[in-house]
Amino acid sequence: ELIMAYTTIDNPELYFQTVLYSGNNTSQSITLDGSEDMQPDMVLIKERNGTEDHCIFDAVRGSTKRISPNTNGAEWDSATNVTSFDSDGFSVGSSDQLNDSGNTQVAWCWKESATAGFDIVSYTGNGSTRTISHSLSAVPHIMIFKERGGTTDWIAYHHRMASDPQTDYLVFNSDAAKDDYADYFNDTAPTSSVFTVDTAGDINGSSDTYIAYLWSEKQGFSKFGLYETNNSTDGPFCYCGFKPAFLMVKFTSQTGPWIIVDHKRDPINQMDGMLRADTNAAEADTSGVDFDFLSNG
Repeated sequence: ELIMAYTTIDNPELYFQTVLYSGNNTSQSITLDGSEDMQPDMVLIKERNGTEDHCIFDAVRGSTKRISPNTNGAEWDSATNVTSFDSDGFSVGSSDQLNDSGNTQVAWCWKESATAGFDIVSYTGNGSTRTISHSLSAVPHIMIFKERGGTTDWIAYHHRMASDPQTDYLVFNSDAAKDDYADYFNDTAPTSSVFTVDTAGDINGSSDTYIAYLWSEKQGFSKFGLYETNNSTDGPFCYCGFKPAFLMVKFTSQTGPWIIVDHKRDPINQMDGMLRADTNAAEADTSGVDFDFLSNG
């Protein structure tokens, strides 16, 4: 099979950038340092040298409203959180999670765009099987759901997780292996215009409000795949068709963390500055959990 290494996106920094910064305990504007200006629509921030929670902010819910993927906690609104999404970055208040003096931070920033395959969907549950529209104009490969007002788990869908991914799911705030539950997606695959939610309260409780983050794979920009481990120091190669800037990996068949590495915290191979999306643990250089970012995977 001939695999063509072309891209539909000439400059990926128009749609995703990572930025590192240090806290000052008052307020500051964080400017993205890529070659292109980008106003983000979603920002995920983690303190690197401490145990503050991960924090997600998005333009659909409003910049000041925080939810933490490593907990099942409800959304929290504060004027000390992210105060605005700016023309080339974002601004933060005095929140300890985002801007404590002497702490180092990483922020991963996405632009909502059908071109780049990222959509943010807000909806209110009704407790009954239903379809919900999205704006990707493509079938989503990853969907992550969180109830905004309650203490429910984050539910994650991945198109390659099993032979029947419409019933299998992962919990974003847990290191647990994949599980099976038909009442999340009604055993129905998402389409290029809608996704289906069933009766489970984690994603469709009556009168509860939800946020969903959807990604669709784009040639030369994003890849959402599956690989099998081999217990060797020369681990498996995963073809992407581009050099990654951000990588998240999760065991599905057994317990294991949601590992995050990126090209800003580790600009030179090997990538071993691990952060875990499912815990508040500080960044750790890990022996035996190393990745190499190559030109094509």
